[in-house]
Amino acid sequence: MNPQFRHPILPETTHDELARQNFVTSLKKHVFSLSAKNQGVYETRAKPRFEREHQRTPETRYEIQQAMKDEPYYRWVSALRRMGQELMWDSVLSSVERQLPELRERAKGVNQPLGSLTLNPDLLIPTYQQAVDIHCMPGSYHSDLSADDVAAGALYDRGVYLYVRGMLGPLNDDMGRSAVQNFLKREYPDFHPGHILDMGCTVGHSTLPYVEGYPEAVVHGIDIGASLLRYAHARAEALGKRVHFSQQNAEKTNFADESFDLVVSHILLHEIPVPALRNVLRESYRLLKPGGMMVHIEAPLYCHMDSYRAFAFDWETVNNNEPFWGAFRDLDLKAEAIKAGFEPDQVLETFAPNGAWLQAQGNGTPKSQEFGGRGTWFMLVAWK
Repeated sequence: MNPQFRHPILPETTHDELARQNFVTSLKKHVFSLSAKNQGVYETRAKPRFEREHQRTPETRYEIQQAMKDEPYYRWVSALRRMGQELMWDSVLSSVERQLPELRERAKGVNQPLGSLTLNPDLLIPTYQQAVDIHCMPGSYHSDLSADDVAAGALYDRGVYLYVRGMLGPLNDDMGRSAVQNFLKREYPDFHPGHILDMGCTVGHSTLPYVEGYPEAVVHGIDIGASLLRYAHARAEALGKRVHFSQQNAEKTNFADESFDLVVSHILLHEIPVPALRNVLRESYRLLKPGGMMVHIEAPLYCHMDSYRAFAFDWETVNNNEPFWGAFRDLDLKAEAIKAGFEPDQVLETFAPNGAWLQAQGNGTPKSQEFGGRGTWFMLVAWK
């Protein structure tokens, strides 16, 4: 695994903290390889048993889940995966807590900022975000422990890097970078958005590539988490990128109608329930100028997979505190975009190659299958 880029806001690790994080990363990689053997268990044990009982093969991921849930190997590997996830966050949390006062001071030390940070202490955090620690991240994305807290941001920045084992690049920015370089620039070279909004931007991993790709644009990033946004602002400034961050719910923002040429999100839609997703699509439509473009980027939907692969991918819903993961991947997103106001002939679902950060280094593309990917990102695209 290549090292994460050491920007000034990133938590430092002691020798022992780094050793623990490296161990967890190796453990998760090993457990992932064990998970691949679940298909053999299914083909040789669970599927024949189901066929004997029902006189047919399992047809859906739910039936495969029912057939596999009591298999000892599946249960053992699932327990290991869950333990690895919790250990990962533990290994980062102890490092963040040790240096949190210093991180707060670093974040407050932004002088002559390029961008801005606007927080709203009265923002109502949706109950669906408060009900569960998404992806087992302690405190989830919205926690804010003090007026200058950056813990959630620091935890997320380092935790995501370990979770994906560096496959999003040294700055965790492959989704945004690939969207700009491998989709927008390739497919729409004459599209030059003047105002860009990144919904659910967290710490700005995927926001900053838009600043690089469209240096003349005014770029905004919104999220519900104040701690995430303080960290995002400090991180962007440390990296010399101008972004205007504000604490807002993407379901209903305070921007005026037709404020943006490009509205984007990166793995936001699967973190919210279906009613909220519909609000986000309607808000995207409201915020776009005529001729503007919406691009929501995700891992593939279940309609892009066979039933076994969908079952394997749905492990996140069942075991990893991703309550909206499965319901989102069952949706007809093109139909949802049309309901939100987009014309049917202006909506498409497409894929774009991932790995733009590797391409920039001349090292090809990662072909990870771990996130349901096929060397691509899934994109819901619509023009207004």
